[in-house]
Amino acid sequence: MSAKRIFIKGNEAIAHGALDAGCRCYFGYPITPQNDIPEMLSSAMPAAGGEFVQAESEVASANMLLGAAACGVRAMTTSSSPGVSLMQEAISYMAGSDLPGVVVNMNRGGPGLGDIGPSQGDYFQSVKGGGHGDYRTLVLAPGSCQECYDLTFEAFDLAFKYRNPVLILGDAIVGQMKEPVARREALPIDPAEGGDWKLTGRGQRAPRILKSLFLEDGALAGQNIRLRDKYAAMAAEVRYEAFETADAELVVVAYGSIGRIVKSTVRALRAEGLKVGLLRPVTLFPFPEAALRDLAGQGKRFLTIEHNLGQMVDDVRLAVRGLADSEFFGFLPGNMPTPEDFDAPVRAAVKGA
Repeated sequence: MSAKRIFIKGNEAIAHGALDAGCRCYFGYPITPQNDIPEMLSSAMPAAGGEFVQAESEVASANMLLGAAACGVRAMTTSSSPGVSLMQEAISYMAGSDLPGVVVNMNRGGPGLGDIGPSQGDYFQSVKGGGHGDYRTLVLAPGSCQECYDLTFEAFDLAFKYRNPVLILGDAIVGQMKEPVARREALPIDPAEGGDWKLTGRGQRAPRILKSLFLEDGALAGQNIRLRDKYAAMAAEVRYEAFETADAELVVVAYGSIGRIVKSTVRALRAEGLKVGLLRPVTLFPFPEAALRDLAGQGKRFLTIEHNLGQMVDDVRLAVRGLADSEFFGFLPGNMPTPEDFDAPVRAAVKGA
């Protein structure tokens, strides 16, 4: 890692991470609270020798991403909640065509237009596919500006490793906060990346076809089986933070900015002698099922905290089924949480109330 540290927003860290990872095409359309990303890249991307396009819509942005991915270019689009909803058809096409690309969703309040404040209401859309058909995106959930940079930097390698879209799921808190970020050495552009499948003009080689349409008998079934096996292989990428879980009687499960805020609550309660810990998923797909099940096997109890009405809690309960259950506390979108907001529900869960 480079010794260079810069003081930037989470949104700006994502832009820096993309550039340092070799991203050379960006397509986007303005929407709060992620506008710092295209604002910065509108000048930084051309300066790096890449292409920046402010498209006419999120639909266009996502389809431009598909086109760049088909050519083997490291490319990215960013948006927020309702804008990402408009991208779902193209993301499904990319998954069905085995195309790599990075999509960033800085989650805002909903449903509908909601507001421009933080929310985790897009969890289901993000980890269950979001568009039509049986597909998954690998989902990374940063909880700090440094993770915004690091996970974006790594997202491009993961996208090309699995030939699959990778989604970075942040929110208005992590996107707008400002912290020191250590940058890495920029990756060189590899002209051979995607060499056996990318479309470059046929020339003298055999033709290549990238498609998500399979009309022959059994062809679509075979494609879905292959995709299923690819998604299963992504379990090797699972990441999470376990904080003070060894002796904890209650493990709080929370992700992203909420996981970071809850960590402060856990610290304060442990200072009082309460045996509570935190498990913060960093990958939402693949989900850290094995880690949760191992904790459940040790007799731990669970409380899931989210900035929504209850979504990730379903995956927590599935992970620990037969061994434990999980209580739930939802902090409503439209409000800005503090560590004190989670004190009472965690105390109640510790006591088994």
